[in-house]
Amino acid sequence: MVDVTVFYLEMLAPSDRFVLAPRSELTVVHVQSPTVQHYRSLYNAVFTDPRNELHVLHVDGRSAGFAELDRRQPNEIELAQFGLIREFIGQGLGKWFLQWTIDKAWSYGPKRFWLHTCTLDHPNALPNYRKAGFVLYKQEAIRREL
Repeated sequence: MVDVTVFYLEMLAPSDRFVLAPRSELTVVHVQSPTVQHYRSLYNAVFTDPRNELHVLHVDGRSAGFAELDRRQPNEIELAQFGLIREFIGQGLGKWFLQWTIDKAWSYGPKRFWLHTCTLDHPNALPNYRKAGFVLYKQEAIRREL
């Protein structure tokens, strides 16, 4: 068992933040019906609801990370998963892709966009979410099995 702090953050309106793409060869693809093999390579789960969206960041045609937007609750969107594959961390891609994801979420017109992160995530996760405009609204300590 390990002690973990979970941070819950939200946005109640879009920000005017703009992040330049750090590289010219970036594309984001909305994968409407990912194969189990493809999705498991990014996250070990299966999609079953079209309001749960998988967006994959590609760098030079290679999968570099993904964002999962859960739109199943009325008037709100959860950033259920967000991350980069290790070899793509530290290149400015995360900042750009997070802003792309924020813009995509707000394009649906929710009243709230939220996420949770924890001390087991990358150490820059919480600071990056806060810099992007998310505001901490709840924090809790839990014990979790590794």
